[in-house]
Amino acid sequence: MSDVDVEIAGRVGRITLNRPKALNALDLPMIRAIAAALAGWRDDPAVHAVTIEGAGGRAFCAGGDIRAIRDAALAGDTASVHAFFSEEYAVNRMIAEYPKPYIALIDGICMGGGIGLSVHGRYRVATEAALFAMPETGIALFPDVGASYVLPRLPGALGMYLGLTGARLKGADAVHAGFATHFVPQARLGALAEALAADGVAALAQFAAPLPAFSLADARPAIDRAFNAGSVEAILAQLEDEGDWGKATLAVLRAASPSSVLWSFGIIRRGAGHELADCLAAELKLTAGVTAHSDFAEGVRAMIIDKDRAPKWRPERLEDVDQGAIAAMLA
Repeated sequence: MSDVDVEIAGRVGRITLNRPKALNALDLPMIRAIAAALAGWRDDPAVHAVTIEGAGGRAFCAGGDIRAIRDAALAGDTASVHAFFSEEYAVNRMIAEYPKPYIALIDGICMGGGIGLSVHGRYRVATEAALFAMPETGIALFPDVGASYVLPRLPGALGMYLGLTGARLKGADAVHAGFATHFVPQARLGALAEALAADGVAALAQFAAPLPAFSLADARPAIDRAFNAGSVEAILAQLEDEGDWGKATLAVLRAASPSSVLWSFGIIRRGAGHELADCLAAELKLTAGVTAHSDFAEGVRAMIIDKDRAPKWRPERLEDVDQGAIAAMLA
């Protein structure tokens, strides 16, 4: 079994991420296998649609193989870092522009690169076990894979809130927020995959379940007040006035990499005025500076390698970050 299984089942081309021990995290060979499958099916008259899912029952895709990226960055292997991100982002754009229906079947963890493999497609099915997040500020990266285009287009200021805090959304909440398009019970996901193979996208309407209430509904006014602010400093100030929720959210931002919060804010804010291709190009440029920053190596060490969850950021406080250096990285 390879890390990406590819087959034609009935009317659909089926991609299965098959690296369950790594929560289906993407490495470069997986990215290339997905790109090759999509390219091969683009003009194949036997393939009416494409589905993508994750094997193992725990994750759709937990993101990119960030440990390998850190290793390459520390070794000065900038070519490998660039190759990973450039080819991953090319697949994100391919999905967005794909001429046939592209259906992501999302069960379990869907973070970072998993968002990139799903959110740009026409149809995104989430189960109650799906868990969506862009947790990059916790490892001193930034919401990428086209998230700088997607996040500003979510309702209100949800995108900035999710991008800076890494807050997690369960499956139904992801539909409310705009990450997913359909909510299907986990127990029916296998039957849906079979129905898609037999009947194509028409099967989605038969399996979609009514949405429960949005768990963030009560917090939405406070989210919009704080995260619509024109600077990170203004966000922090507004959170001070938002009661217990504001204090808890402020603590999350203070625990993240200060530099990452600032460059993430900058690229998400700029993404509101650009198309996807331009956003991906800006993200690719930013990866060079971010992966060379000491906070990135430290964040991955603390959260993924040693798992002590005690990163030592440099600088430690948002107020001490060189704003000029952040602006230069984003220029």
